[in-house]
Amino acid sequence: MNTQPTASHFIDGAYVEDTQGDIIEVIYPATGAVIATLHAATPAIVEQVLNSANRAQKEWAGWTATERGRVLRRAAAIMRDRNHDLSVLETYDTGKPYQETSVADATSGADALEYFGGLAASITGEHIPLGEDFVYTRREPLGVCVGIGAWNYPTQLACWKAAPALACGNAMVFKPSETTPLCALKVAEILHEAGAPAGVYNVIQGYGAVGAALINDPRIDKVSLTGSVPTGRKVYAAAAEGMRHVTMELGGKSPLVIFDDADLENAVSGAILGNFYSSGQVCSNGTRVFVQKGIKDAFLKRLTARLADVKMGDPQNPEVNFGPMVSESQRDIVEGFIANGIEEGATLVPGGQRAGQKGFFLAPTVFADVTDDMTIARDEIFGPVMSVLDFETEEEVLARANATEFGLAAGVLTADLTRARRMVAGFEAGTCYINTYNAAPVEAPIGGMKLSGVGRENSKAAIEHYSQIKGVYVRMGDLDAPF
Repeated sequence: MNTQPTASHFIDGAYVEDTQGDIIEVIYPATGAVIATLHAATPAIVEQVLNSANRAQKEWAGWTATERGRVLRRAAAIMRDRNHDLSVLETYDTGKPYQETSVADATSGADALEYFGGLAASITGEHIPLGEDFVYTRREPLGVCVGIGAWNYPTQLACWKAAPALACGNAMVFKPSETTPLCALKVAEILHEAGAPAGVYNVIQGYGAVGAALINDPRIDKVSLTGSVPTGRKVYAAAAEGMRHVTMELGGKSPLVIFDDADLENAVSGAILGNFYSSGQVCSNGTRVFVQKGIKDAFLKRLTARLADVKMGDPQNPEVNFGPMVSESQRDIVEGFIANGIEEGATLVPGGQRAGQKGFFLAPTVFADVTDDMTIARDEIFGPVMSVLDFETEEEVLARANATEFGLAAGVLTADLTRARRMVAGFEAGTCYINTYNAAPVEAPIGGMKLSGVGRENSKAAIEHYSQIKGVYVRMGDLDAPF
């Protein structure tokens, strides 16, 4: 596959280049080779994209919701037809195995486009009778939205942010992570091919300065960020300065609680899905695995045996089920956490070492005998590192699970559904799981509490975050005044 795009940016329905922008080299994580060279947006590019989005948004908002929905559903169909090529590109962009990208990335993006395409025509106001008079409401678009994506799910996030925004009649300027800049360009191509007016969905590349230029521009009405807490603080402050709407899905250090009545195989599967999918590079991962003492030894034994079946290698090989870290720097960060865990006295079970002769591979790593005060139990690692902590009682583990500044996700595995519902009610987290982990259907809302973010993505809840209500009072009779 030729991974070099036609140009760095997609603006007003066409590829655009400005070689004056800073160079962005795209590195294939499996080999360390440069597979594409792009340029960050210059001030001229930023100005061009904002002018385009503002013009196009007015046209797009004038379409009926049914017409907008038809475009989104058509785009979903195109994505499904091209799933193989989009998945191959995602693998080049991120290093994630094709076995994973082919079922969890473009397909998830297509689901979002289809879901919100079907929902578009139902986005309406309401009628409120007041005797002879009445009030009616209009649900209107916000205007121009900025989407800022993370590097772990470039295709999915480009669609997750686009779908509700466009369904509501907004235009979007999407800035992917500079680490994985390729996939969003294909999403823009497909939306334009599906019939979206030129300028409704645009993609520009860049580092933090480009994102800052977008979110601080008075022509922007909404910012949706997926990223780290430090970045989220900056974006939130900038958005507040202009009274802009925000959605932010930020970091996490989520708990996964396994009671000793849980099915052992299911418990191990949940822990694997919550820690090692996408090589551990998932913000909602349940990296604090609390295991009740009665099942701890059996859990660790079976987990170690299951991890022996990991197949690393060429991520384009459908048989490979575990890929490299996204970059050398990210691998180095994770190795620092592993060293810290050993130094602080945690027991390294399997993993902890690099794998392969090239690329950024790091073996799945499990620490046992982890305590709440250890760095690996407190800080987000964003890599394939699981911390296993012991517990005895439900009350104890719930308090410890919530003892974090994060609140993105939480999960519980148990045969007792009454207890499971109590745990979920007590978790201080925006997304919770019972006897599963990291499932993300578009029909379900996703988002965090505490420092893990504000607002929600996906589901009908997202409509509230990409639209606004206008109330209109209608008097039918004469109007009295005091003078």
